[in-house]
Amino acid sequence: MNVNRLTAISPIDGRYYAQVHELSNYFSEFALIRARIIVEIEYFIALCKFPLPQLQRINPAAFEELRSIPENFSEDDAQHIIQIERTTNHDVKAVEYFLKEKFDTFNLSEYKEFIHFGLTSQDVNNTAIPYLLKEFHWKIWYDEMETTQRLLQNCAKEWKNIPMLAHTHGQPATPTTMGKEWLVFSERIGNQFDLLSNTPFYGKFSGATGNFNAHHVAYPEIDWVTFGNRFLDEYFGLKRLQTTTQIEHYDMLAAYFDTMKRINTILLDFARDIWLYISMHYFTLKVKESETGSSVMPHKVNPIDFENAEGNICVANALFEAFSAKLPVSRLQRDLSDSTFLRNIGVPFAHSFVALKSLQRGIQKLEVNREKLNEDLENNWAVVSEAIQTILRRESYPQPYEALKTATRGKRITKEAIFDFIDNLDVSNEIINELKQITPQNYVGVH
Repeated sequence: MNVNRLTAISPIDGRYYAQVHELSNYFSEFALIRARIIVEIEYFIALCKFPLPQLQRINPAAFEELRSIPENFSEDDAQHIIQIERTTNHDVKAVEYFLKEKFDTFNLSEYKEFIHFGLTSQDVNNTAIPYLLKEFHWKIWYDEMETTQRLLQNCAKEWKNIPMLAHTHGQPATPTTMGKEWLVFSERIGNQFDLLSNTPFYGKFSGATGNFNAHHVAYPEIDWVTFGNRFLDEYFGLKRLQTTTQIEHYDMLAAYFDTMKRINTILLDFARDIWLYISMHYFTLKVKESETGSSVMPHKVNPIDFENAEGNICVANALFEAFSAKLPVSRLQRDLSDSTFLRNIGVPFAHSFVALKSLQRGIQKLEVNREKLNEDLENNWAVVSEAIQTILRRESYPQPYEALKTATRGKRITKEAIFDFIDNLDVSNEIINELKQITPQNYVGVH
């Protein structure tokens, strides 16, 4: 059975693949193999430029030939590496042998033992994977988050002056504006995304158990720490961890995942709030004639985009939590349990990506139901009691809170009842007039 939309086990590679296909450039097996080749090629070139004595004779023109290998890397090349791996039973060693074959075709056979010189496979993996994640962050995720935040900000601006009844504990509360409530989420997401974007991407590059043992024994006169630092920084934009075991300790990767989880949690909070506003008829949804809302109830227009986002966020966050809890834990200098986790990091990002796209679609379908918003405000004059008692406090009126509590708590309060209460206050006409200017529609504070 061929793997396609219908036969894939994961919906990321099946039902959702059309939405997330561009993530294959960063999280697929093909992308990982290609990134390993980039690391090996750039490392070899860096050794030549250092230079190591044995590599000084290489014509720098060969560097572009070598870089053409990952640039022109094809699925057939990747399949060939997989075929080699069936013999080696080691994925990074298969990449090394593939490159040695390429060196033969480029007349560089005498130098091919400097491929993977002094390295362990995790030097390659722990450079390739954070490099791919960094590229994904700045080339894909950053733009999608900017698009989402821009939608939030545009809605906040458009709806800035639309008053809305707030609800605390599910009960009518001090009025707010629709725009301000959207700004809450824009600010929360912006703060966390700034934190995410400032989380450094680290790599590990220091030999079998983190001490440059093989490098140092071969060339003790070379400062390999400085070499490693410059190599990761200049070629991949990564910070090199200075003290490690065989593998990266993944603390910053865990921090990145934890921040992603917080961003998703904020988006989940947003999706559920909008779902509730739709159920309260504060929003209506634009109708797309070709769509079906229910297989049996033809009238329905469901908030499916917000529900889809919620489901995908929950899947993503379960995985992000598992990754950030597991990856920093490894037995002694290394165990292999991180490998499966690292191969799966694209899965929560893909579910997050689907969620983000769903939210973007959902936001663009929303229309504010001003009539319903005004109706709810008009039916809840009790919410101005806070304003009245605050002004009475200013005027040193005796026990204003208690007076209003007796008059309003648990009762349906109309405009007429509020005005009757005001008219019976022992205050000046000026204060009475001031109090009567307050309405649920204009008692919205600073917004």
